[in-house]
Amino acid sequence: MQVDSSVTKQPSVLRLNLPSVTPKRLIYSPTGPIGRDQDDVRRFADAANAGIQRAIKAGCKKIVLMVPDIYKEMYPSSVLVTWLGGMHALFTPLEIRRDVPGRANKIEALGLWSKHQSAGEDLLKLANAIELGRVAARDIGGSDPETMAPQNVWKYVECLFPDTVTRSVETGHDYFKTNFPLLAAVDRAANQVERHRAHLITLTYNPPDQVTQTLFLVGKGITYDTGGTDIKAGGVMAGMHRDKCGAAAVAGFLKTVAMLKPKGLKVVGQMAMVRNSVGEESYVADELITTRAGVRVRIGNTDAEGRNVMSDPLCRAKEWALEAVNPHIMTVATLTGHVIRAFGPAYTGVMDNGPAKQANFARDIQQAGDLFGDVFEISTIRREDYDFVVGKSEYEDVLQCNNAPSTGTARGHQFPAAFMIRASKLNE
Repeated sequence: MQVDSSVTKQPSVLRLNLPSVTPKRLIYSPTGPIGRDQDDVRRFADAANAGIQRAIKAGCKKIVLMVPDIYKEMYPSSVLVTWLGGMHALFTPLEIRRDVPGRANKIEALGLWSKHQSAGEDLLKLANAIELGRVAARDIGGSDPETMAPQNVWKYVECLFPDTVTRSVETGHDYFKTNFPLLAAVDRAANQVERHRAHLITLTYNPPDQVTQTLFLVGKGITYDTGGTDIKAGGVMAGMHRDKCGAAAVAGFLKTVAMLKPKGLKVVGQMAMVRNSVGEESYVADELITTRAGVRVRIGNTDAEGRNVMSDPLCRAKEWALEAVNPHIMTVATLTGHVIRAFGPAYTGVMDNGPAKQANFARDIQQAGDLFGDVFEISTIRREDYDFVVGKSEYEDVLQCNNAPSTGTARGHQFPAAFMIRASKLNE
């Protein structure tokens, strides 16, 4: 067998001339070095992704993914991570699946080679559940602002889940003004267009046995972010259809949970699907709004809308948590470009409040992320962040934001967490 000299650097197609072997092509995709300080399990996902893409370019329609398990001592989840990386390469965007059916599937079949059938079947079950959750998240988060306008997100999730997940939706601007005032402020301009009107979607998974832990999730679902009256100028508005990825992650997580059916875990996810439009009904800086929790908020910047749409649902999550078994509350958001400035584009920031820190939540999720190649960086909410959002006059209790971009503001991704804690009275 003749070997390509670049085989250690990039995926290579090797032709097999063995009469006893049915496949006639072997795509070898190297991980590169895996033992240096800077290496991690993502090397395996990257190799699988590149290898599957190379196989598709070679015209392969039926692919078997073979993963050596000799690295399990160093990377216990390397086989699963490899499989997920390969599956990611097969993803087709929702709009292509809908509009160009002939391009919906990149291949006909993907198989996994395993020495042990039962272990392979368990791995496939887990990988499929994770990947289908990720597909749902990509569909919602990555689709254009009309395909995933608020009402269309609701239609999508209605069809996404089995009966193990209950779905409900709240709409109506007057209803939001009464029950979710900060969310209603952001919705005010978008409410003038029916398809852009806000939808607050709640998804609930109840386990088949007794509840021993309850997880409450609140996801930021800004279907498009113009910045509002503090408009995103100079070409920075492009890409703001992805400002709904927090809510998309909530839906994706519920999809995976519904398939795996974990025992004892109840999950309640709220998806705040709101468009931050600009128009004659837009909310503006300097407005005073009283939150669901009764906190008087001074708006500082309409482009800081994500913390607005999450704070009132966060308050309700706290209300529910008071009656729940062993509750834990999380917000999930594409909240400020400052995180990218601090950590780079490939990393998610995770922050604890006091009770979460006592439970070592951020550390545990970082360790889990390291294990499965979905990496996190830990950030900390400090006293300066709470000081930053203290009202500057007698009129308000809390300041929502300053009037500078988050990327140019010290602690630009930490103080929004302090704001949401104060605005929802999560700390009381």
